[in-house]
Amino acid sequence: MDQTDSYPALLYIYDLSKGMARQLSPVMLGKQLDGIWHTAIVVHGKEYFYGGEGISNCPPGGTPLGEPDSIVDLGSTEVTAELFMDYLTSLSESTYGRDKYNVFEHNCNAFSNEVAQFLTGKKIPSYITDLPSEVLSTLSPLFIPSLTHCRALPQASTHSSLGSPLKQLADLDF
Repeated sequence: MDQTDSYPALLYIYDLSKGMARQLSPVMLGKQLDGIWHTAIVVHGKEYFYGGEGISNCPPGGTPLGEPDSIVDLGSTEVTAELFMDYLTSLSESTYGRDKYNVFEHNCNAFSNEVAQFLTGKKIPSYITDLPSEVLSTLSPLFIPSLTHCRALPQASTHSSLGSPLKQLADLDF
């Protein structure tokens, strides 16, 4: 009988507002928000995330955001590093390319949710995935078009981007 390897899968959660959303959202939006969430998936020794530069990775906690505000254990996966890289390459060439980013509808949290389901069958917490619709419900329709293409995450010098996946695969450690 073959023993299947399993690998831990984690969700890293960062508050982009560094606590300011909690303080300012009641005044600015008329609604309490606990944070402005950025998420990433950590598996096979790397942190994977999506932003304006496409799918990127870095050492865990290696983004300009530093260490995550919280970590959710998604369980384990039997998806190998090689299969995972094939999956990410496919996503970067179709669904999660640089030109597909939208801060409200197709963002880092949508990416993390899709990848979490691929790896473990679990979704990320709904308080994260529901945040864009909560914010949009408070904004005037006149402001939404100017906000939808914001590039949320600054790029780190220690990361690799899968924006041009075939070029970047050689740089990734398995």
